[in-house]
Formats: sequence, C-alpha cells, structure tokens
Amino acid sequence: MRWRQIYSKIPWAEISQLIGIILGASIVGASINSLILPNHIADGGVTGIAIILHYLFGCPVGITIFLLNLPLFIMGFRMVGRRFLIYSIIGVAVMAFTLDTTSGIVALTHDTLLASIFGGFLTGIGMGLIFRSQGSLGGTDILAVFFNRTTQFSVGQILLGMDAVIFLATALLFTPETAMYAMIYMFIATRVIDLVQEGINHSKSVMIVTGKPEQIAQVIMSKLNRGVTFISGTGAFSGQPKNIVYCVISRAELSQIKDIVRENDPNSFLTISEVPEVVGEGFSSWKGH
Repeated sequence: MRWRQIYSKIPWAEISQLIGIILGASIVGASINSLILPNHIADGGVTGIAIILHYLFGCPVGITIFLLNLPLFIMGFRMVGRRFLIYSIIGVAVMAFTLDTTSGIVALTHDTLLASIFGGFLTGIGMGLIFRSQGSLGGTDILAVFFNRTTQFSVGQILLGMDAVIFLATALLFTPETAMYAMIYMFIATRVIDLVQEGINHSKSVMIVTGKPEQIAQVIMSKLNRGVTFISGTGAFSGQPKNIVYCVISRAELSQIKDIVRENDPNSFLTISEVPEVVGEGFSSWKGH
C-alpha cells in the first residue's frame, strides 16, 4: 500500500517530458556533429549563428550556443512560462554538452546533399521530441516573442525573417550553394518535426449535407462503428433546416464512406478534410498528450 502511494506521487508526466527533452537535444547535437559541421551546412536561429562563427573563427559550437542563449533566457524570463523556460535551459544545456562531447565523432557521409537530407531528418526527430515534451532549444523563439510584443509582426514572420538573414549571411560569407543546402536541411527538419508531433496516421473528417441524415448516420455507425454528430444548418437557397452529418474516419475507411453516401443518397453533398491528429475514443489515447 505504501509503495502504491509513493508511486502515485511520482511526477511521471514531468519525468517523461524531461527524458524527451534530453533525448531530443542529444539527437540534435549528435546530428550536427556527424552530418552538418563536417559538410559545412548552415542552420537557422542561434544554432546557425554559432555554426557560422565556428566556420569563421573556430569557436566551439556547444559553448557558443549556450552563451548566445543566456541573454535571451534573461530577456524571456517574464515573457514565457517558468516551466517552459526551465525546460528550454535544460534542452540548450544538453545540446551544448552533446556537441562538445561528440566533437570528435566520425562524419557519417561527406556527400553534402545526403548530409542535408539525413541531418534534417535526425534534427527533425530530435526537435519533434523536444516540442512534444513542451520544451525548446531557446534561441530565436524567445527573441521572436519579444519582437512580436514590441512590433506589428507575427512570431512566424519574425522567425522567417531571422532565418532569411542568417541564410543570406551564409551565402555572402561562404557560397550560395551552402545556403541552398541549409534551406534543404531546414525544410526537411521542419517536415519531420510536424510528423513527430502530429504522427503519420492522419485521419479524415467528413461532412455530409444530405436529405437522409438519419439513414446515412445509422449505416456509418453500424458498418464502420464510428461515432456520428449532427450539425444543424439551414439551406441558403431553400431556407429549409438541414442536419449535416459529421464524422471522423481513418484513411482506410474513406472509400467505404463514399460508397455508403452514394448508395443511400447520391444527391448528397460530401466534403473531406485532412485531420493531422485525433485524440480520443476509437483513435489515439490521451496518454503522452
């Protein structure tokens, strides 16, 4: 009984988040040392600035990243949540430590294009784990929040502008090809981050405007075992009230629901939308969210 009480008091959610941040930051650091630095590929944000300084003056990337982030953490103390700031500091510290301890790692490839692709893939996995764990690697994210509050630009616009300046500096200081490879690297990393955060099992949401909503809903529930919701609407032309059938399904069930609608009301109107993630009964559980 006592062990159960102790077990129930352990903050497992926080421990899981810390493990995700440490693992993700370690993957990013190892990816930079084994693929990005040996092939002279740049990066965005504070990491990109540190990499440029490393190429120009030989500054150690890990220590440089940590030092560049210090004033940003001080600036962001009042702008972001306490937990987010602590998690971000941990993430940056782990990445800096990994960068310095794996500085002698053998390059996985000397093909710059392959390094851009697989470096983006590994960095995306690491960053995705960090974001899923409600952390970050600090840097320009905090700076963007600051400028967002003092200017009329959005956070996304500010981040894009900062990265554009870094890539332009890369092209001017080195070669345009270096900046191009950096863009490939960043694009792949961004896409993989989305995959890690949202998952690959995208679902579909279906809205059916039909004169036979009860009949179609009943068939969907019996054949697909999916929940259905009626949304009340009014036809703009007829002025008549309508029940719109709403349902979320898997990709594999898409052809089945089209057949159901066609067989029961071929005059209905069907829209299908992509749903990156669904949490709840019949789909993924709330565990880990």
